[in-house]
Amino acid sequence: MRYKRSEFKAFLKDEITKTKGRYYPVKAGLLRRLLVRKVACRKMHPNPYDEFCQPGIGPNYEIIADYEEDYRNFKNNVPIFSYHQKSVTVPIVIEKARPDGYVILNGHHRWAAALCAGKRKLNARIVNLTSENDIKRMLDKAASDRRVSLDLDEVVFAQDSDSAERALPFPFRRFYKERLRAGVPALFHFFSRQGYDIWAYTSKYCSPDYIQSYFRHYRVRIAGVVTGMGRKAPAGSDTAGSLEKLIGAKYLCTLHIDRDAVLFTDKETKDFREYPLSGSAGTWTQEIMDVTGEIRQHER
Repeated sequence: MRYKRSEFKAFLKDEITKTKGRYYPVKAGLLRRLLVRKVACRKMHPNPYDEFCQPGIGPNYEIIADYEEDYRNFKNNVPIFSYHQKSVTVPIVIEKARPDGYVILNGHHRWAAALCAGKRKLNARIVNLTSENDIKRMLDKAASDRRVSLDLDEVVFAQDSDSAERALPFPFRRFYKERLRAGVPALFHFFSRQGYDIWAYTSKYCSPDYIQSYFRHYRVRIAGVVTGMGRKAPAGSDTAGSLEKLIGAKYLCTLHIDRDAVLFTDKETKDFREYPLSGSAGTWTQEIMDVTGEIRQHER
């Protein structure tokens, strides 16, 4: 079925009413995540808390029109790109949901354009984001009373200007496309020897087991992974804050590693200290190790 704009507006309103307060995420099995590459558009539901669904904010019908034209041209084997220079073949990121189908995490405008263009199925990537139950299980397995936290997007994964670790051997490099910033594996092994649980955070929509599996190739154990930190939640809720409270209750002290500083907090003494880093790529990991040793000496 192909929707006209007025018809889509009515359909979207019905979808938001249907999903709001009723739909909730559930875990998709590994085989489903690996094998399912296309999903029916009518099986995908909009996230009612995303800006796309908020009155006065979205959707943007100019963007939808651009994508709609791309879908129609691509159907005729004319590969053109949308206004935002994103190919219409890029998968919609979705999360399995009850009572039916999937909730869209990223790609609302492309989904809308596909419905308006009369497409039945779209390329899709199914992920499991970190839930509160996941956090509780990770904490149950955690062995230490101290942790180190790092942002994968900003600190751990190499950016364009960074030197990077050698890519994983074939065929793993085809699956794990991220490159680690130079020195990160050695730094993580250091923290493990020092008795720290490593917690990694990312705003990207990916499954925690993907991150943990990736680091196992470097013989590194990640105690906890929190994914999809930018996920839209119901108004008034504080998902990230509640997860952080759960984690904070477990650990006596925390080291948070930024690109330009190490932040130390002690829950019992309320001590907070900031240790600046030089920013030099060549000495970054050694500086962090030295700061960690200084903190341990101070604790004694």
